[in-house]
Amino acid sequence: MKEIVIQNQSIGKNFRPFIIAEMSGNHNGDIKNALAIVKAAAVAGASAIKLQTYTADTLTIDHKGGLFDITNESSLWRGKNLYELYKIAHTPWEWHQEIFEYAASLNLVAFSSPFDETAVDFLEKLNVPAYKIASFESNHFPLLKKVAQTGKPILISSGTSKINELVESVQCLKENGAKQIVVFKCTSSYPASPENTNLNTLPVLQNIFPNCVIGLSDHTMGLGASVAAVALGARVIEKHFTLSRDKGGVDSAFSLEPSELKSLVVETNRAFLALGDVQLSTQKVEADSIQFKRSIYVIKDIEKGEQLTTKNIRIIRPGDGLMPKYFDMILGRKVSNTIKKGTPLSWNLI
Repeated sequence: MKEIVIQNQSIGKNFRPFIIAEMSGNHNGDIKNALAIVKAAAVAGASAIKLQTYTADTLTIDHKGGLFDITNESSLWRGKNLYELYKIAHTPWEWHQEIFEYAASLNLVAFSSPFDETAVDFLEKLNVPAYKIASFESNHFPLLKKVAQTGKPILISSGTSKINELVESVQCLKENGAKQIVVFKCTSSYPASPENTNLNTLPVLQNIFPNCVIGLSDHTMGLGASVAAVALGARVIEKHFTLSRDKGGVDSAFSLEPSELKSLVVETNRAFLALGDVQLSTQKVEADSIQFKRSIYVIKDIEKGEQLTTKNIRIIRPGDGLMPKYFDMILGRKVSNTIKKGTPLSWNLI
């Protein structure tokens, strides 16, 4: 797995997970909320805060009917057309600089997902350290080329893509200069369920993209999927983030709150540390615990020349006597000296 660097933070197999808090439209159109989200992400220990850079007009047209209308009964945004949704959800471009500068003051990496070429030009002026390609933009090859030509690290989501399409998208990035790429396993369902997250795909993606870092853009509720993803090789985790689900927001229903984000940081790091190395023997840390294994002990005074029987020896704790595997072998043998009760049995006593 290749190591990549975003603003002096190394990301890869040997580094703790890089945790991205996605603000999306959870600021509810208020820059004070946006800045509070940034601060809460920093306090929770996130690695980065991510914005989305678009306007309703750069994404679609103001039109109703057909696929422009959101009619799916299970959708959080049912009843709106695309233009209405994006107008509500977008982060005003004039906020970006203030948000990025505030994040920098809190030692938090800040970057964004551009949704068209003009957004890339705008973000380049702000000198963002990386770019995220959203699932629905992964087939936007002019955008991919524009982003790749910046030479900056790129994170791309797999949601809605067949594997051949994802391979083509990554290849486009590479052909246009991208050298540091994170490929996200992503289920583009909002929220996603654990059952359709399919984390066993992560090692497969690593085999398909051996020079990329693999991550999870997680739309499930809770932390379980993200923690499991780290165990399966993910080293970047992206989660939508809000100050409070109760206060609403376009993505708040499947976003983490501050205490949950803090737990995500802690638990994914624990999962990473727990992976460790391949261990097939005891460790130094276990040395003091070995004494609590069972061994063969004398449980009744035995006179010299007396036989060992189930009446005078037993397999008990602690563990400094003969190993239990010798128990049947020594039954009936005679002892060479008088042995007191509570003595660990050893070969020189038989």
